[in-house]
Amino acid sequence: MIDYEKTKAWRSGPVRHAYTEKDTMLYALGLGVGSDPMDARQLGYVYEKGLKALPTMAAVLASPGAWMRERSELGIDFLRLVHGEQSLVTHAPLPARAVVLGQSRVTRIVDKGEGKGAILHVEKTLTDEAHGRLLATVEQVLFLRGDGGFSKGAGADEPAARAPALPERAPDSVSELPIRPEAALIYRLSGDTNPLHADPAVAQRAGFARPILHGLCTWGRAAHAVIERACGDDPARLSAFRARLSAPVYPGETLLLSLWHEDDGRIAFQARVRERDVIVLDQGWAHVAGIAPGS
Repeated sequence: MIDYEKTKAWRSGPVRHAYTEKDTMLYALGLGVGSDPMDARQLGYVYEKGLKALPTMAAVLASPGAWMRERSELGIDFLRLVHGEQSLVTHAPLPARAVVLGQSRVTRIVDKGEGKGAILHVEKTLTDEAHGRLLATVEQVLFLRGDGGFSKGAGADEPAARAPALPERAPDSVSELPIRPEAALIYRLSGDTNPLHADPAVAQRAGFARPILHGLCTWGRAAHAVIERACGDDPARLSAFRARLSAPVYPGETLLLSLWHEDDGRIAFQARVRERDVIVLDQGWAHVAGIAPGS
């Protein structure tokens, strides 16, 4: 059973991560950017001339690793956790090459009750080592299916505020985002080498017909589309991005990304898989800097 006090007190300490233009391009290629080599907008993320980094790459930089599996005294059932939500707040543009420091901590543990699991919030701040500048704050929300009932009515945190509901009107646009068949094999080279995303036998033992796409790859693919369609292809304008990872995607499928543009600079979004008509990103909200209310 999860030990609330020990888990809530967990801190990673600084994790130093040096990355280069090659890593920046590889991350973008893993999302499927560059599928049209004649598109100058896509080349800006996968070609060294005028290279730009996608802000969602902050999620894979300076990771603390599999600390929940390595720290058995915390009592977390690592094999039963599910990645439920992901958010990003940007504070400065992510350089195409840098040395960054990531510091992660547990900010919230919610007890859903015995047999219902627990919710764990982990926050990471990313800082440019050379200038001491805060670049991004990233949060992952994990559903711990085997760890509910630890508080017995005390010693747990209140649930986080729910994301606003999506608008009830029809979306302002719907875009098709093809996922390349080899997408997971490329994306895993940015750090998440879980065999669930590469080995058919492992995927089948986990109950999937074939290897699934990383949830963060789906999330990043949607973010690139928002940058392209709502930020004038300027990644520095994406100031916040969050979504619930509601179902897995199989490489080779097609995402249908629905966008709703709000007057205050927020973009609501939802993504579903066309082939199975399954929602895979839900309760999605992005904020675009430089849009005044009412504009």
